[in-house]
Parts: sequence; C-alpha cells; structure tokens
Amino acid sequence: MTTSAWDTLVVHAQVVGEDRTFADGYAAWSGGKLVSLGSMEELDESLAEAAATRIDAAGSWLLPGFIDVHIHGGYGSDVMDASKEALDTITKFHNSQGTTTILPTTVTQSREAIEAVLRTVRDYVQQGSPYARVAGVHLEGPFISPKWPGAQNPSYIVSPQLDWIDAWTAEYPGLIKLVTLAPEREQALAAIRRLSEQGIAVAAGHTDATYEQIIEATAHGLSHAVHTFNAMTGMHHRSPGVVGAVLTEEAINAEVIADGHHVHPAGIKLLTQTKRQDNLLLITDAISAAGLGNGEYDLGGLPVIVQDGVARLKEGNSLAGSTLTMIEALRFMVERVGLSVEEASRLASRNPAKAVGLLELTGSLTPGKLADVLLVSPDLRIEQVWVEGHAKL
Repeated sequence: MTTSAWDTLVVHAQVVGEDRTFADGYAAWSGGKLVSLGSMEELDESLAEAAATRIDAAGSWLLPGFIDVHIHGGYGSDVMDASKEALDTITKFHNSQGTTTILPTTVTQSREAIEAVLRTVRDYVQQGSPYARVAGVHLEGPFISPKWPGAQNPSYIVSPQLDWIDAWTAEYPGLIKLVTLAPEREQALAAIRRLSEQGIAVAAGHTDATYEQIIEATAHGLSHAVHTFNAMTGMHHRSPGVVGAVLTEEAINAEVIADGHHVHPAGIKLLTQTKRQDNLLLITDAISAAGLGNGEYDLGGLPVIVQDGVARLKEGNSLAGSTLTMIEALRFMVERVGLSVEEASRLASRNPAKAVGLLELTGSLTPGKLADVLLVSPDLRIEQVWVEGHAKL
C-alpha cells in the first residue's frame, strides 16, 4: 500500500479484482496506476482522507476498462480514413462506451491503403491519444480466402506476401499486434511462423480451411480466431472445420461478436462452455456506423446499409461488421447468455489483453497496472471511465 496521497479513491463499489470480487470495496490509484483495492473494512482511513478525489460508488460496479482488439470505426469515421481526426473520433466514441484500449483494424484493401493506416497509427501512438489508448494495429486481410470474403473487398484479396510482412514489421516494429489470414493459402504457414516469432498474434479468419489445416497452422504459431462462426468453415460431425478446431483447441483464442445477430445466443453459450482457459474474448467489429442511426455507410470502399442496428453490404446482403459497443456486448453476455458480471468482464478485458500481449500493462484491476477503470451501474450502464487514472466523462 502506498504511503503518499492517492489521486483518486472510489469507495462502496462492487470491485471486480483479478481473483476476487469485493462486494463493498474500494480502489485507489495514483500517477496513472492502481495502487490499492480491497474491502471497505480493509481501507486505511488515514490514506483515504488524504485522497485528492473521493467518489462514493453507491453500489455500482468497478471494472477494468474494456479492450477491443477488432474495431473498424465508429461515429462516422473509419480506420481506413487513415487520419488523426478519424482516430480521434473513433477513440473518443468507444471510450465513452467503456473501451480504454483499442487495436484499430484494417480491412482488405490495397497495400498502399494499409500502409497509410500503419503510418497514421504509428504517429498517433507516438503522440498519445486523449481518449482510448491505441495499442497497435490489427491487420484483417488482405491475406484471406476469396471463398469467404464477407464484407471484405474481393478485388484486393491476395495470398500472404512475405515481402510485405517483412517490410511492415521492419518499418513499424512493435506496431502490428494481430494479423488475420486464411491459413490454407499459399505461403500462409511461413507467414504465421514469421509473424508469431516476432510476438505478433496470428488469427484464422475469412478462411476455407479444414480442421486439419487449422491444427497444422496452430503448430506453426496460429493462436487466434476472428469473429468465431462468421466467415469460416462450419462444424460437421465428420468434418469439424475451422469452428471445430476453434472449439476444441486450447491454443486458439476465440473472438465473438455478442450482438445477437452474428451468432445465436446458444452458439455463444457453447463457446463459453468450451473456451474455459481465458481464451474467449468479446469484440465489437464495429464500423463507422457505430453510435449513429439507420442509413448508408462505407466499409473499406464497400457501401453498407444499416437498418435497426444491423449492418449489411448493400450488394449481397452479407453482414458487414457491427454497430456494437463493448458495454452492449458485456450486457448481452450477462442478460442473454447468463454469465455473471465478473465472467463477462473477464471476456471484455483480461482475455483480450492476454491474447495480444498487453496483460502486464492492463486488463485487470491489479495494483501496479494502469488505472484503466470503469464505473458501471447495477443495470450495466457506463457511469465513468478512467484511462491511466484520468477521468474521461
């Protein structure tokens, strides 16, 4: 416990710690990091009285900030806009919905368009975000299967290009955190090895792979699956496909879009029953329409129609990302799938942090980690957001 004054102290909260929940608890932070948490009975009042800011949570939840590793846009802006203004808009909107760390996610586009995003995000990371932290980039495509394009532009789909990968990792060291590709494509296994050896998580997605091909890819370093059940070969009892591999392989971290449109609640419940090693995580896959209403939008150059919160390609009617926010995903997991708040919180914070190598920094309410903290009402509405101890609402 620190001996100096605390910047912020929150009391009488349901504090969800790393290993236990304090039903009537407190948490304190200073200098952007958590320094103490526990039950109210354990609170040192001499330190509490010296806190610069004291907040009575009146029974609300105190949770770790959400980490979204798969997010294309929000509030009218798209990651592919490749501008500081777009990143400001995206990080500000999703921060207001409880997300404290994001991986801006590209779509299948030209090499030049993807490199423009990499340059923009690198500069943005160096400047520091005033809203949600940008921890790196998720490259979704262009190394995917033309048989499973989903809402990706088929004109730009290519097999894995090792020279592109080498150039990107050399030019932007440490920036790329996650790469989605189709493991069955030519040069994919070499790409998986090359990326995973550099600490970059590699995901199967938009893939026509067999079960056996996913198992082989896992042996080469594949560790992730994007939007499980969507844009991948399904499970049959004699041909388990990508879904069968994701369900049964502990080494694979599985994303899920918990909005009730992409996956039936029963499918999500199945994931919660099979992915029990901190390897299931919530994502939004949000596009520029998130936070806005019905209308026409754009996703990587493809026209999208949003009706009643569901985004689909104007041509072909495929689901095109989502308008989901992380707080809505957490609420869905509690209210529709039946998880406890603690279980859903782990899927929204700790597990994504673990999947992309951020767990030592954030992802749980643990002394020494960044004070990325949410105050959430008993009915699971955002009341306050802190990023590195700074209040954002």
